[in-house]
Amino acid sequence: MSFFENHHAPQSKPDVVLIGAGIMSATLGVFIKLLEPSWSIEVYERLETIAAESSDALNNAGTGHSAFCELNYTPEKEDGTIDTKKAVKIAEAFEISKQFWAYLAEEKYITDPTTFIHRVPHLSFVWGDENIGFLKKRFEALQQFALFEEMEYSEDRSTLRKWMPLIMKDREAGQRLAATRMEIGTDVNFGELTRALFAYLESFDNVQIYLDHEIRDIDRNADGTWHLKVKDETHDVKKYIDARFVFIGAGGGALPLLDKSDIPEAKGYGGFPVSGQWLICQNQKVVNLHNSKVYGKAEVGAPPMSVPHLDTRIINGHKALLFGPFAGFSTKFLKQGSVLDLPASLEIDNIIPMISAGLHNIPLTKYLIDQVSQTAEERLASLRKFMPTAQLDDWKLEDAGLRVQIIKKDEDLGGVLEFGTEIVHAADGSIAALLGASPGASTSVSIMLELLEQCFPEKFHSSHWQQKIKTMIPGFGCHLASDSALCQSIRAKTSRSLHLHKPVHKPA
Repeated sequence: MSFFENHHAPQSKPDVVLIGAGIMSATLGVFIKLLEPSWSIEVYERLETIAAESSDALNNAGTGHSAFCELNYTPEKEDGTIDTKKAVKIAEAFEISKQFWAYLAEEKYITDPTTFIHRVPHLSFVWGDENIGFLKKRFEALQQFALFEEMEYSEDRSTLRKWMPLIMKDREAGQRLAATRMEIGTDVNFGELTRALFAYLESFDNVQIYLDHEIRDIDRNADGTWHLKVKDETHDVKKYIDARFVFIGAGGGALPLLDKSDIPEAKGYGGFPVSGQWLICQNQKVVNLHNSKVYGKAEVGAPPMSVPHLDTRIINGHKALLFGPFAGFSTKFLKQGSVLDLPASLEIDNIIPMISAGLHNIPLTKYLIDQVSQTAEERLASLRKFMPTAQLDDWKLEDAGLRVQIIKKDEDLGGVLEFGTEIVHAADGSIAALLGASPGASTSVSIMLELLEQCFPEKFHSSHWQQKIKTMIPGFGCHLASDSALCQSIRAKTSRSLHLHKPVHKPA
């Protein structure tokens, strides 16, 4: 037995501990209760509210990332062709998410889906011959997949004025423009969704949610379970817990907690934090002229989370208009974290990968520094590329979320910076953490299914779990990208259940 375990008797012994009250923990918790109702769950969140960090509406892009409009998901290869693999994977994953949410709505486990999801068209918008050529090739490449059959392409100004009147108003007459449009895009408030999922979890007697509780240490017991040291900040007391399974879904805070577990699978990982800001429109007359999410092309050297977009958002039942995000650099791993998070994360096993990744990403570092030093007028100039009539007085600057990108070992380069998400888990599946950022929340259901398969392989492949998952997600195990009839059928069903038949907010 370890010294740690030997000196602190546990006050509780739940089957599952979920660290962090965000969309990932909420999704995993609901899956566990639907698949294994008898398992007890305890949730620990360091802040006083649920979904206050990455899952919060203003901290999250809220696009319902479905690869309809995000141009960085379809890079152009050296031979000039378009790589569609990531876009197809993400689009299928988002359909999985919608099916799961639709099931929860049908079963009344969540009461009103219109509190968190709305139909808002997704557009990609570019200008200039080179970018137009890229967009057209992208459109043609995606048309072969059922998931993108409804995509429209146009260079016609009268059509573009119908699609995005605010963006076309007073635009230079001779400028070549092009856009694609997916009418069935969505806006998702992941903060509201997370709170709805936790409200369902709280209905179970064997689920306990503790806010203002911080996990201070994680240590393995002799029997393979996990011993957690917790600080109750409200009452300034410590408590100790033993758990059979631990999930670290603490966003940027996951990396240091994973490191405390000392599992060999976590060695060599580092993190690179990227902060962000939004311009938010304060003039409701302007807000009402726009009803879509319009994504452009990222600047050279920009991280994926910094792809510029002019977004219609539904936040707390009210329509809002956001532009950004403007990227920046922080040494914090969480928006409400410490400036010492980054230096404290340096370990013997990750310092070489982190230095190597830094040396190989100097253009990114320069880009982030340039973004931090932007003036209000420079941010307005970026906005006017999308919206020529933008006036500075109509917009205010607000802090967005903070993302920690993954740095991991690489045999050739020493260390590489990655912009996706990654599950890191112990060999026995008793502890797991989710690292990384985009597309994150939108693909949370697929990510948590993957985690369940990796950590509970026997149960995951049992007939009981498989049948239950298939009931919740009819398209589970199917490839919607290659089956047009199935794709349309599932989309029609989820749209009815989630009340996505038609846009709720139309442009004035």
